[in-house]
Amino acid sequence: MKRAAAKKLIERYFYQLTDGCGNPQCQNKFCASSGEVNNITPNQAAAKAIELFSKEAQLCERHPTKMARTQEDSVISILPETNNEESNSSVDTTQLAVPCNEMALTSSSESTSKANSTVTSFTDDETVPYLTEEKLLEIIDECETCKQYSKLIRTLGQVFSNISSLTRSFRQTPSTPIDAMLDIATGDFMTLKKEDVRSLEGEKDKDEDSCVDATSCEGVRKRMELDYPSLRRSYAALFNLPNNIFESAMVNALVSLAGYLQMELQTRNPKTCSEDDIVDVLIMAFEIPALGSGDFLETAFPALCRATKWLTVDIQAKLAYAWAGPGCSSLRSFLENLHQLVTLRVILSQFHPDFFVQDENVVTAATSIMRVLYYSNILAGALESPELNQDDETDLSNLGRKLHQKVLPVDELAAQLGINVLDCRKPFLPFSEFYNEPLSDVVEMDKDFANYKGDIHKFSFMRYPFILTPATKTLGLYYDNRIRMFSERRNSFLQNVSLGTNTSPYLRLRVRREHIIDDALVALEMVALENPIDLKKQLVVEFEGEQGIDEGGVSKEFFQLVVEEIFNPDYAMFTFQNDSQTTWFNPTSFETESQFTLIGVVLGLAIYNNVILSVNFPMVLYRKLMGKKGSFEDLAEWNPTLYNSLKQLLEYTEDDIEDVFMQTFRVSYQDVFGTLLHHDLMENGDQTAVNQNNKREFVKLYADFLLNKSVEKQFKAFYKGFQMVVDESPLEMLFRPEEVELLICGSKNFDFIELENATEYDGGYTNSTLIVRHFWSVVHAFSSEEQRKLLQFTTGSDRVPIGGLSKLKMVIARNGPDSDRLPTAHTCFNVLLLPEYLTKEKLKDRLIKAINYSKGFGML
Repeated sequence: MKRAAAKKLIERYFYQLTDGCGNPQCQNKFCASSGEVNNITPNQAAAKAIELFSKEAQLCERHPTKMARTQEDSVISILPETNNEESNSSVDTTQLAVPCNEMALTSSSESTSKANSTVTSFTDDETVPYLTEEKLLEIIDECETCKQYSKLIRTLGQVFSNISSLTRSFRQTPSTPIDAMLDIATGDFMTLKKEDVRSLEGEKDKDEDSCVDATSCEGVRKRMELDYPSLRRSYAALFNLPNNIFESAMVNALVSLAGYLQMELQTRNPKTCSEDDIVDVLIMAFEIPALGSGDFLETAFPALCRATKWLTVDIQAKLAYAWAGPGCSSLRSFLENLHQLVTLRVILSQFHPDFFVQDENVVTAATSIMRVLYYSNILAGALESPELNQDDETDLSNLGRKLHQKVLPVDELAAQLGINVLDCRKPFLPFSEFYNEPLSDVVEMDKDFANYKGDIHKFSFMRYPFILTPATKTLGLYYDNRIRMFSERRNSFLQNVSLGTNTSPYLRLRVRREHIIDDALVALEMVALENPIDLKKQLVVEFEGEQGIDEGGVSKEFFQLVVEEIFNPDYAMFTFQNDSQTTWFNPTSFETESQFTLIGVVLGLAIYNNVILSVNFPMVLYRKLMGKKGSFEDLAEWNPTLYNSLKQLLEYTEDDIEDVFMQTFRVSYQDVFGTLLHHDLMENGDQTAVNQNNKREFVKLYADFLLNKSVEKQFKAFYKGFQMVVDESPLEMLFRPEEVELLICGSKNFDFIELENATEYDGGYTNSTLIVRHFWSVVHAFSSEEQRKLLQFTTGSDRVPIGGLSKLKMVIARNGPDSDRLPTAHTCFNVLLLPEYLTKEKLKDRLIKAINYSKGFGML
């Protein structure tokens, strides 16, 4: 208490010497208002304040209406201290603001112009203005009292347009001379040494025994951390004022700041501006609450984003760590502001064949800084152990070929941070919040793919896949697959011409409908052994004894029939989890590894040929395909009952855990015949009881056994087959595991309203034709199962494409006048041929018969 009271009194002496009491008639010679205290630096005032405190000198009462100390010296500096080398010199004539009762309100643009011209004259050896929460609140109070805001405008203009000013602002460690006094005086203010007083006055210490570090105040200040709470409180207080008072000045200041940042980043001179300084400046700029609205959004924010394009990877990494730490509470507002900027630019820009969205520098700059935010979001989330990374044990040499190595762009920022998107199961913000739908809708993926495969210096959103919706990214994967198919087709043609061979340009499968699994797997096995590169060709399927040209529809039916047979319990290759309604590998299957390899090939071919499959794998499978082992958290979807049981075990805290759960490190499971099998999770597992000390190890080992070790042989074979098709694909770069599930299984958004809105008409039909209105009335009244059958009949698949039914371009074409014929379909082109039935009842009858009895009777 005594120390706090002493500090308060010294502060009063200090401000009496620097600011005065406000009484123009003051006679106290130690008060600035008397006019007898001239040309005193803050450090000199601090030393004098300690002296006056020790002598119990006169202390003025503060005047309620504060006025200038004299008419000649009417300026109040916002900076409390200077460098040691300047301590004996007079106060810098360049000041931040004059009291509001002596200065008329100037326009914000004029103020900012003056501020900018002032700021550019500062160097490291000169007095640089900066802000603290206390100073800002004092200025706001003073301006509100007299209803003139020129001082606030000029202060904001100077501080927010200058890198050095911002790097000194809003520091955690108090930087006033009073706090320095407390560190030196150690509680006894009346016994200060001469060396201490001299150091406070800014003189160079000439005594060898001095305990004062020769490091300048500048060096000390740079080691101070940014005070996030103080910064946010200051912004809250500032933006409680009407924005029109200071917005223009602050916007112009930020534009100037962006220009200086870009210049510093391009010259990269650490002597004038360190990496930590740039990080702090960007943090303070992006914390501005109004950055995503008004003139900030249209002018200042784009300028800041353009400047960030020059950030080095090291600075980006530091910024990512900073936003993932104390700044993580603002991640959502940062992201929303960036989305606002991107969306605004997308809407306002006029794109044409010579100007694509990839050429809009504000959009690309905002996307680049959003990547830093994306990795901050991962770092701020729950990161998993590196032990869950899959070992590279997938040796494909026994399959008769050497796979091409993946040539994917290296994300330098991810490498610098040492993280991967798969490392985070639960990010701070959901990954889906990074999608920007307006941008995804205008991106022309053919152009973007050309940039991705071509010049590395050209911008491609495929290198920033987090901002694109899964439906848009699917187009990028589609172009990659199609180009590879065309390349294989061309190579086959050249071989036929130059070598005289008879190589097919397609991957042709001729199968019998009754023996579809045997025929398909045998054919694929021959291809995998003799010439695996043929798997990269376009798939063409022929059903023996049936007419039809495969333009996509026959392949869809082929995959559906294969999946139905493969996952049939009679094959016993997979087991069905009743709790989760998912399919998993059978750890006791008698099938050979080659069978599982071929199943992986089928899954890869479905992705490669843009076919959606009716499979129900748990999410852990897709995580394993992307390179992560299964863990305890994956059990929540794979087997919810088991997961909840193990969770209860982990949460149980009583000492009688052994008696309650009666669990050892031996676990049991059944084979395909129902025989009970046992497995020890550790040596002598049946003799090791699960207790409070080892329960976490038990859960870890149990999950690892169920999801990894017990099915290691089956999964490795499955993974080999999958990689034989997609090894050169950008699949892993573009998609996260949950997006891969969407890619393979389709969307769960079964909305026929979307399908109706996206459907096109031909042959004289329009959306207002009576038969068309009857059609949609009947379809919307269908059950979910009947709607799936209609999709199957029309498109060859009952699955919803990624992005929903709005992405399915179905065509309803007139197929003659009223007749007794059933509707027909070209599944390759999603065309429904519908006769113009006279009544709604007849339409419904014919349509139901068509969708219920269509399978296997010659859909084209």
